[in-house]
Amino acid sequence: MISYLQAENLTKSYGEQALFENISFGINKDEKIALIAKNGTGKTSLLNIITGKDTPDSGNVSKKSDISIGYLEQNPPVDDQKTVLEQVFASSNQIIETIKNYEKALASANEEAMQEAIDLMDFYKAWDYELQVKQILTQLKIDDLNQIVGQLSGGQKKRIAMANLLINEPDLLILDEPTNHLDLEMIEWLEKYMQKTKSTLLMVTHDRYFLDRVCTQIIEIDNNTVFFYKGNYTHFLEKREERINIHNLNVVKAQNLMRKELEWINRMPQARGTKAKYRVDNFQVLKEKAAGKMTDQRIEMEIQTRRLGKKILELYGISKSFGDLKIVEDFSYKFSRNEKIGIVGNNGSGKSTFLNIITENLEPDAGRIEKGETVVYGYYKQTGIKIDDNKKVIEVIKDIAESITLGNGKVLSALQFLEYFLFDAKMHYSLVSKLSGGERRRLYLMTVLMQNPNFLILDEPTNDLDIMTLNVLEDYLLSFSGCLIIVSHDRFFMDKVVDNLFVFEGNANIRNYPSNYSDYYQLKKEKEKELKILEKEAKPEKEKPEKEKARKLTFKEKQEFDALEKELHLLENEKKSLEDALSSGTLSTPEIVEKSKRISELLEIIDQKEMRWLELSEI
Repeated sequence: MISYLQAENLTKSYGEQALFENISFGINKDEKIALIAKNGTGKTSLLNIITGKDTPDSGNVSKKSDISIGYLEQNPPVDDQKTVLEQVFASSNQIIETIKNYEKALASANEEAMQEAIDLMDFYKAWDYELQVKQILTQLKIDDLNQIVGQLSGGQKKRIAMANLLINEPDLLILDEPTNHLDLEMIEWLEKYMQKTKSTLLMVTHDRYFLDRVCTQIIEIDNNTVFFYKGNYTHFLEKREERINIHNLNVVKAQNLMRKELEWINRMPQARGTKAKYRVDNFQVLKEKAAGKMTDQRIEMEIQTRRLGKKILELYGISKSFGDLKIVEDFSYKFSRNEKIGIVGNNGSGKSTFLNIITENLEPDAGRIEKGETVVYGYYKQTGIKIDDNKKVIEVIKDIAESITLGNGKVLSALQFLEYFLFDAKMHYSLVSKLSGGERRRLYLMTVLMQNPNFLILDEPTNDLDIMTLNVLEDYLLSFSGCLIIVSHDRFFMDKVVDNLFVFEGNANIRNYPSNYSDYYQLKKEKEKELKILEKEAKPEKEKPEKEKARKLTFKEKQEFDALEKELHLLENEKKSLEDALSSGTLSTPEIVEKSKRISELLEIIDQKEMRWLELSEI
């Protein structure tokens, strides 16, 4: 087996907090490895050390000299001055440079530059590679290659960085939370891509289906130590449980031996001389072992829920549009107690608008909303909240309440409540600025739940949370007695928690599926398969008319055809950007009118160009 990378005796601390101590591991060619650990235990720090962006306190990392490494950070650095094309194809690879020049020539409609680019594409046999590149860009919904990177959102920038990484096909791919900011369709494509890629893989992710289907080995950091598991996520769970049970058996043995040693020391004080010193020393060792029982810290979130009356939330004929763009149309629904609804749909399909309507942050154009008098919303937003970095963790909680009442009538102090959420005593007085991204999310989740809601809305709650916290959150949500709405791209999380889906299909079409995500996905795939079979059966009849004269596109027609494809991508991308803006609920009335007018214009232009594209495609 070819060794790509060796990490030896790595140690890293921040102040008094030790992240890991003297850990060693290797990465071999063709392995697909996941790194699992609790938030704040140094996953990202370890990736930064491996890629040379940070240095360990001690230890070293050695790499095979001739391998290429690609690193996708959680917030990857990009050049805001570049175009998407320049950022996506930022590489010295000759084939990629050739494809980039071809794309530029295509956009410029310069016949001479086009011919030169085509000749180079032929010379480097880059056409198949270009198709692969276009597939990556299409799946990651990167259409407008001429847009300036600085105009994009954080999620779009991450997708561009990922596209650049996949296009370059490095020998070793290192990915930090690659599924964040991807919708379900993209995640499923990326999962299949990673199963087939020839690149060796090291990644951090909380997506458990991704882990189960892609990874062949798991490295766990626990209590500053590293543990190795061959196999996928399911195998990891089984072997980790075995490890903890064996450890705890040894602790029990140590406790029994310590009890005997304690009896001996107490019974024979005169024997504590030089000859018996080893027994006293052994007693101290046993004492340490006996105190080392391992448990998975669980957040027993039996938070008291406010009483929820018979009438909860009822929607009657709700409609919402921005100009010609319909988001919701004539939608009615009555929410029930204990109902757990998942919302899925592509970006811009209206999910955020819907949440803003039901939480009364946005007025519908038509219909009415009747909310029960006892309903109290708890809204966990994807954007989070601004927490003062200069505050201590305990201060953030005490600003909301000094104590919290649980469902069993037990009252917890703010300190005890923090411990429920895995913030141990040494972290209570840490500054918020010292927290990792996942620890901030956990703190934000606490601020939502401790306000005792009975109608809980969670918008992408799984981002940046570790798997241990997710397990606990799932347990709480399963026992939550109020109403629950979740928007999430985490398929495992949705399958485990929700029992009903609102599927936002776009164009104001919202379908209600009384099932979890996997059932819906299977049904969707079966329908798509049936549709393809029907289309295939119907196709010969459509093609029966005799072809008058078989001919190929002229050079100018091919140039026009390629340019039309490019223009349609740009126009669709502009339309999608406008739709996203209209769905955000942040625009002023004049801005809404202006953008709606532009969408109407775009629809006409797109129709005209699609007609011409179809004419050329039939030649």
